[in-house]
Amino acid sequence: MLIIPIKDGENIDRALKRYKRKFDKTGTLRQLRSRKNFTKPSITKRAQLQKAQYVQGLRDAVEF
Repeated sequence: MLIIPIKDGENIDRALKRYKRKFDKTGTLRQLRSRKNFTKPSITKRAQLQKAQYVQGLRDAVEF
């Protein structure tokens, strides 16, 4: 359960924005969506490899 302490005189919109940011950082919704459908371990591994190759390509492009 997320607890967001509201300071005296703080705008409710600002507190709601802090709540949303904290909720996003926990990754609850992402985890829920990923568990909705089963993905084979080989597909997960392939996606991680592709992401690593993409990031490495970006890093190589920055060096030049």
